Amino acid sequence: MQMGPFKKNKLTAATKYQWRLMIVIFLLIIIAFGLIGRLINLTVINRQFLRNQGNARTVRTLNIPAHRGMILDRQGVPLAISTPVEAVWIDPAYFKPNRQQLSLLSHFLQINSQTIQEIEIHGQFKEFIYLKRGLNPILAKQIKDLKIPGVFLQNEYHRYYPEGPVMAHVVGLTNVDDQGQEGLELAYNNWLEGQSGLKKVIKDRLGHVVADVRSIRQPRQGHDLQLSIDKRIQYIAFRELKSGIEHYQADSGSVVVLDVKTGEILAMANWPSYNPNDRLTAQDGYTRNRALTDLFEPGSTIKSFSMASVLASNQFTPNSQIDTSPGWMIVAGKRIMDERNNGIMDLTRILQISSNMGMSKLILSLPAENLWNTLHQIGFGQITQSGFPGERTGSLPNFKVWNPFVLATLSFGYGISVTALQLTQAYAVLAHGGVKVPVTFLKVNGQPPVGQQVMDQTISREILDMLESVLTKGGTAPLARVPGYRVTGKTGTVRIVGAHGYEKHRYNSIFIGIAPASHPRLVVAVVLHDPKGRLYYGGYTAGPIFSHVMSNALHLLNVAPDDLVNLNQPFPKVMLPSLGMKD
Repeated sequence: MQMGPFKKNKLTAATKYQWRLMIVIFLLIIIAFGLIGRLINLTVINRQFLRNQGNARTVRTLNIPAHRGMILDRQGVPLAISTPVEAVWIDPAYFKPNRQQLSLLSHFLQINSQTIQEIEIHGQFKEFIYLKRGLNPILAKQIKDLKIPGVFLQNEYHRYYPEGPVMAHVVGLTNVDDQGQEGLELAYNNWLEGQSGLKKVIKDRLGHVVADVRSIRQPRQGHDLQLSIDKRIQYIAFRELKSGIEHYQADSGSVVVLDVKTGEILAMANWPSYNPNDRLTAQDGYTRNRALTDLFEPGSTIKSFSMASVLASNQFTPNSQIDTSPGWMIVAGKRIMDERNNGIMDLTRILQISSNMGMSKLILSLPAENLWNTLHQIGFGQITQSGFPGERTGSLPNFKVWNPFVLATLSFGYGISVTALQLTQAYAVLAHGGVKVPVTFLKVNGQPPVGQQVMDQTISREILDMLESVLTKGGTAPLARVPGYRVTGKTGTVRIVGAHGYEKHRYNSIFIGIAPASHPRLVVAVVLHDPKGRLYYGGYTAGPIFSHVMSNALHLLNVAPDDLVNLNQPFPKVMLPSLGMKD
């Protein structure tokens, strides 16, 4: 039986459509396998790679700044504080401000619009460029409100110094990254600085944080540092020093106030100074702490220790008589002299008028090592171990290379170099019964340090009694007296060494004193570099500065007067020095 034409055509069409269906199904199967393969590739084979790539674009590690510890004075008054600020930075790839936004950004940052565009161009291959740091939060919010694409803010801290130039040389300063650069900020940087924290966050394509992932490390805040410095005494020392330098037209100067029993530095002022809140004022040389870095020959202030070595020989007493006639002598072919012929004097009178002849004759009569041993044991030629950056050791040549002239001049303070702090610590030894106590910038809590006996107690007391005559009417420092207190101390007026030896008419003027003399509490040293005019002698320039600093410091510390007879006496008036009273 044969099929008709119509039925045969119908079968052919069905077969043709069946093949088309098979092709479609086959293609769908291939597509399905392709999708499954791609899914396996993305979720299994390359899963970690793709996750890393995604994280690289969205997950960021943010730094959490740590708060730097405060620096406090001995009363707990802040001397250095870290305040929160903001840093403005850009991502050049997204930085697309319009003209108005760029103009406002330039105004807020005080940066020229063209400069901002140049920064963007030069950093086009970077992802992070600072525009400005240390902005106050109010200004930072104004910038944030501009909503400029590619502009971001970062939390930071900025160091602020409430006392400005008064404390600058002691406290020091930090850089823009809050790292110590000078002074105690540098010395105790590891203690003061904290450890920044870290956390992972998710950011969108514009760099905005949309979610916190987890904390990696919590920030550790810095430790506070309490100093031995008394803000009140520091201010007085700074004020009196600045006033004295301006009055006597000196180039520079230093004042150090030291507690005899504890070794605490209560004040250390220098002029010229700078403002640590404005780094532009920190000119070359202004940032150094001259009381610890500048060396000078101590001049006649060393005679106190020369006399101590004389008394330690057991060959002389304070009442021993020395003939200084005719007022000069030749030693190793060179002249040593006084201002005039003072004739026969006892040892107290030699210190009172600061006789070079008397001191030289005494020292030349003894072995050279006597003087060297005394100076070395007290600490000359050695660092004070205050821990302050850049402190100098000074110099004390070995006695084996001294000839008689060197020995003679060393007895009145030439040929040896010291810092103001070294000299202050040395006089603290006299004040503390011959005990050398380590000096410190940190407040001493509890029992004061024991110290080391480096001088016989009897000799130290004899020297203090002898030096008290220096401030009497016949001495070299009547202007250093302090009403209501017995004071003992020594003057020094030393020629300055220049390129061609000692220069004419240029001097360092020094006074260092102890009060109350009956039960010593404070040592105050004043050093003026190159005062001008007729009043350049230590007793008549540094002396009055000492008097005002010591008087105020004793009152602030409630130290009882020990000279009630002169309690209401006014401060001595400045007068021109008479002959023989110039040292």
